[in-house]
Amino acid sequence: MAKRLMIEGLVQGVGYRYAFAERATALGLAGWVRNRSNGAVEASIHGPADAEQAIIDWSHRGPGAARVSRVLVQEETEPAPSAATFDIRPTA
Repeated sequence: MAKRLMIEGLVQGVGYRYAFAERATALGLAGWVRNRSNGAVEASIHGPADAEQAIIDWSHRGPGAARVSRVLVQEETEPAPSAATFDIRPTA
């Protein structure tokens, strides 16, 4: 299972990426998260369906200072990472 998320709203400058990566790691997900130049946060998640759903549910709230307005979820086309790690990538 794999999903691509685009999280919109007040999600940059509030620790969203770090909180997302911490939650994804705790759930046993692999993938990455990064800021987008348009103000959104983008993530690629790979793992069991229940863990993916848990991070999707969390992403609608995010950390306390975030104000999420929309979460778009698509099937991921990027191959799963070779190692079960979760990375914070540079802004794209």
